[in-house]
Amino acid sequence: MGVIDELRRRSPHALGDLSPAEEQAIACFDDLFGPPAWATPLATLVGDLNDEGRRAFGLWVQLCLRLQEEAGQEPDERLLEAVRYVADANPEWTLREVWLLWMVAMGTRGRRDTDCRLRYRIPLAATARLGPAERRFVADTIASLAQTSLTQWGTTADQVNALVTEPEENDPAARVRNVVWACDPFACLLADEFGTRLGAEPMVPLLRHWATATSARPTKKWLDTARRLLVPEAPELMREILTRLTEHRERPVRTPRDHEEAIFLHRRTTTVLRGLVWTCALVDEPWVTPLLGDVAVTCGAGESGKPRCETLVNAAVSTLVRRGGLDVVAALAKVTVKVRRRRLLAQVGQALGEIAAQAGLTRDQLLDRTVPDFGLDADGVREEKIGDHRVLLCVDGPSLRFVNPAGRTLKSAPQAIRKTPELAELKDTLKELGRTLAAERHRLERALIEERVWRWHEVTTHLIDHPLTGRYVRNLIWQIPDGPAGLPARVGDGWELTDPHGHAARPDPDTPVLLWHPIRATADEVRAWRDFLLDREVRQPFKQAFREVYPLTPAERETGTYSPRFSGHVLRYGQAKALLSRRGWTGPALGHRDHGGGEGAVVKALSGWQVRWGMRVAGAPEADGRDAASLYVTGEMLFHRAGRIPAARDDRVPEDGGAVPLTEVPPLVFSEVMRDADLAVGVASIGLDQEALAGHEDYWREYGFGALSETAETRRDVLARLLPRLKIADRLELADRFLRVRGDLRTYKIHLGSGNVLIEPHDAHLCLVPERGRDAGQVFLPFEEDGGMLSIILSKALLLAGDTSITDPTITRRLR
Repeated sequence: MGVIDELRRRSPHALGDLSPAEEQAIACFDDLFGPPAWATPLATLVGDLNDEGRRAFGLWVQLCLRLQEEAGQEPDERLLEAVRYVADANPEWTLREVWLLWMVAMGTRGRRDTDCRLRYRIPLAATARLGPAERRFVADTIASLAQTSLTQWGTTADQVNALVTEPEENDPAARVRNVVWACDPFACLLADEFGTRLGAEPMVPLLRHWATATSARPTKKWLDTARRLLVPEAPELMREILTRLTEHRERPVRTPRDHEEAIFLHRRTTTVLRGLVWTCALVDEPWVTPLLGDVAVTCGAGESGKPRCETLVNAAVSTLVRRGGLDVVAALAKVTVKVRRRRLLAQVGQALGEIAAQAGLTRDQLLDRTVPDFGLDADGVREEKIGDHRVLLCVDGPSLRFVNPAGRTLKSAPQAIRKTPELAELKDTLKELGRTLAAERHRLERALIEERVWRWHEVTTHLIDHPLTGRYVRNLIWQIPDGPAGLPARVGDGWELTDPHGHAARPDPDTPVLLWHPIRATADEVRAWRDFLLDREVRQPFKQAFREVYPLTPAERETGTYSPRFSGHVLRYGQAKALLSRRGWTGPALGHRDHGGGEGAVVKALSGWQVRWGMRVAGAPEADGRDAASLYVTGEMLFHRAGRIPAARDDRVPEDGGAVPLTEVPPLVFSEVMRDADLAVGVASIGLDQEALAGHEDYWREYGFGALSETAETRRDVLARLLPRLKIADRLELADRFLRVRGDLRTYKIHLGSGNVLIEPHDAHLCLVPERGRDAGQVFLPFEEDGGMLSIILSKALLLAGDTSITDPTITRRLR
């Protein structure tokens, strides 16, 4: 029996990482070193081996050592000679082979201290042949294994550390690499771009102190040391590093296993950055609070809602709380908009609650009062003078506008001020303004869904008159409970509510008000508001008057406790998960190796209710080429009262259901949940594809050209109002499911749900992917849509109405 077979018999998982080709190359030495050849000099047996052969021989020798130690035997002289030969010959090892040597050496159950020197001789020699970055990859892997390995680590750790430590004399970047090890792209950036300053003599003690930030929270002693080491040049360098961190994303990295993995931050880099973030508590600069909020958002909201680095989110949030004051509220509020991990949201919620309690407010009241105004005036404009030019920071857009000394507005920044620090600061403010607008838009829509109630004086003081939030609030419909509704209109020094018919109501300061929702209105009221907004060209920050409403269907009344309305859809997992995460849904990243058999659910909590939307993986693993599934099929929806089901395994739909009859679910809760599902299907369904996906042709035809969903019906209603305003109105006709477009060459039908196009008279499919927003920007839309399906349909209609101007040969061949 050869060494591989014997090792596998003794320890079945010992060779799990060897490929069949590697096993075959190693096994050939079992015959070469059998008893007849054992007396032959070693140099004679292996002297003619090429470099690849010597490396395979080295792996075989390491396996023999492990086998003898597993059996409790002392290595014989012949094996000792082989160890010395391989270590001295020291061929050009690959990273993977060095990693395999260490895995074999550290997997042994031998405990004798005298074993260590022999056991690690070949791995140490092989590691020395690698470059500095590869040595650190190996050292990092074995350092983590050493904590759980059954071997005696002995003095080997010192030898490994010596291998990864670079000479530091006159080399600041080497000092940085010796701390962060450059095991990920951001660590390399720290050494390459910041190494000269970060590795300079005054900064090195602070950098090394950051590398000791291994606990969950900084101690007083840790912070006192950081305060003592905080040199004057540190704060600006910290700001630059954290700014680069907010721009950083996952990058592919080749691991010692010879696999490519997308890595955001290595744990050593994370430790250093955590120390840097903790040190921000000691820096009294205006950039600290908003930048820590951005760090928390970047690290907390990764692909499909999964945190990129929970450690740094915790560090940023705890540092913000430690700084205290009302100015940290806006930074924490941004985290609640983007981050979806419940544990992180609970931490932020607790922090906001503590700050609100100190101020004698509720959390929502606190957020209302702490939205930054960025120095904007009542019209949403801030003017700065840079040189001879005026620069206007405008909430509309938001944007920067440039005015020359003659008073003429320029299209871009003039050359004279383009590289000034004042303009750079304004550009940073513009980015922050855009992020705050997105947060406010999200917060107001959440208030609509949750039926939050304000006092009228709170709305006028903290919302309507705010130069940033007011941009949205003044275009939203407000309602006195069980009373009139209207848009805010200024009257003298106050505000009143005006309805579509011109009737005005001025609430008393303490009158309760909430955002109007169409589910509480009659069809005539909804129609009146829609006509009014279009006639006055009032653009709402999100769909309010044009919001879809989803009452219970007869089929749902029959099923009783579950809704099948959005089951059976084939969705692209990444797109759907991203949209649902933004709207407050949580759930597992389903994969082909998922322990639940590829089945699970996404979950949303809303107004004391919890809904679960079942899903299962679609397609085969070989089609995806990875563990994560690219497609899933949606299932049924179940509603539960919050707190009535176990928290454990809350990403699974319980077999017994425990679900509440749908007739008991509040209509607004039910409608908003169904709307989320409709939006997810409308964004991620493969029925939106220009061509059918193999194996899903029937679904593609049914969704791509079939009955309209509620979202598509609302789209049809908007189009019915918009089409008469278009220059090509005489070429358009709105049918049940299609927008019919008459071109000069052919007549076309655009499906109002999927946007897919058919050519009359035989309904031949036309693959058409126009540029998003092509000429559609000239058409007023009554709500901010961010380039959604309505814009796509209008773009296609404008393109096809002038089909003689189309020059793309792949399209013109179909038309002519």
